[in-house]
Amino acid sequence: MIVILALVAVFLALRLYSVLGRRTGHEQQPAPLQQSEERAKAKILHPQMNTPAGNDAVIADEALVIPGAENGVRAVMAADRQFNAVQFSEGARSAYGMILTAFWEGKRDDLRWLCDADVAESFEQAINEREEQGHVLENRLVRIDRIQIVEAAVRGNLASVTVQFDADIAAVTRDKDGNVIAGSMSDAVTTHDVWTFTRQLGQNDPNWKLSETDEAA
Repeated sequence: MIVILALVAVFLALRLYSVLGRRTGHEQQPAPLQQSEERAKAKILHPQMNTPAGNDAVIADEALVIPGAENGVRAVMAADRQFNAVQFSEGARSAYGMILTAFWEGKRDDLRWLCDADVAESFEQAINEREEQGHVLENRLVRIDRIQIVEAAVRGNLASVTVQFDADIAAVTRDKDGNVIAGSMSDAVTTHDVWTFTRQLGQNDPNWKLSETDEAA
């Protein structure tokens, strides 16, 4: 599982929520990364070793970990001594943009690399439907206003961390003739996506993968 969290790191006519049973964000697109850059970023979601003296301060930072999620973060740190909440969040920021870009641009291989099998398959189904209709996305991740860890847990040898992304995304959908059928690049839409990343503990692969998507209530 690789989420790049080490991660390394739309609002359009097709809503992924109905496709995934949960939402994946929106069919919008951040500034594209070159493949080589993506692979380099993937090394980012690979958290660095914790500094014990700094852990409590990090967990107590409500801008990073919401109240109520602290014990879960501690459980992940105890199970994975390389887990660092700050580095994880930075990796998640990169992963968010990279996964959205891969979806918007129809990069199936990248999605398989960044997401677990179920989520990647759901993304691919949405891409296939979009392509069958002749629709093309011209989306852009304008900015990520806030990232917060809202839940974390360890169940058996599976660690999970759920992150909320508050972001602004501009989205346009064109038909096969290039006509705009939805959206506007001049008006960004505020989104609140909740993504869960998971990693099998005890394995050589230190990276995380996107395993679930949803929308903040």
